[in-house]
Amino acid sequence: MSSSDLPPSKLGTKEHWDEVYSSELANFAEIGDEGEVWFGEDSVEKMVDWALENIPVDPAPYILEVGAGNGNLLFALCEAGYVPEKICGVDYSADAVKLAQTIGKSKAASAQSESNDTDDGAESSPLSKADKITFAACDFLQDEVPRLQGMESGVAVWDLVLDKGTFDAIALAEKDESGRSPADGYPARIGRVVKPGGYFLITSCNFTEEELKAKLANQETGLKYHSRIPWPTFSFGGHSGNVYSSVAFQKT
Repeated sequence: MSSSDLPPSKLGTKEHWDEVYSSELANFAEIGDEGEVWFGEDSVEKMVDWALENIPVDPAPYILEVGAGNGNLLFALCEAGYVPEKICGVDYSADAVKLAQTIGKSKAASAQSESNDTDDGAESSPLSKADKITFAACDFLQDEVPRLQGMESGVAVWDLVLDKGTFDAIALAEKDESGRSPADGYPARIGRVVKPGGYFLITSCNFTEEELKAKLANQETGLKYHSRIPWPTFSFGGHSGNVYSSVAFQKT
């Protein structure tokens, strides 16, 4: 499906996500609820497993998530052993950033408390440093991504860039006067930040694997298809498909 074929929805507006994360921020403060896991925990596990299979924890890669929301994917990568000081999540909703930062501090405090309680010489949980993950407000389509300490110069500096539902949401935004969707500029923005030899891993519910390949693997982005994450298939009306598509690309 072309991004121009998708009708605009409130899911493509910043106002909607500001309301969502304002509510989730209040809920976390009140009852400790971290909020919705976009596409479910299974999507997080699958993306983390792919990362572990393709990108070594050591030497530590620089990891960026576009549209990080409450940070659940990045916290899972931290727990899997990736260095939190080299992980960054950006979101255009300031309350999403506040929520992720607050959750990170809570996870770190809990892990440190558990480590102090056991005090048996065992290594502390990687989540004891969850608060070291950088979360920043950033409109990825327009703003430059914040730089992390120790990064080399330039823009294409990320070893792994992640998207879990963000391209889907952007594709539901209002089109401009010429009928162009904001999503049309997204692939080039992704391509410019991925390091040569680095990877972009995306999970989508609006686009098929073939559509993602067509949009993202081209000369403009410098990306080529690398691999896919399998999802259970379903059949309806003589056609088969997947609820989600997860595709990885590598920068040439």
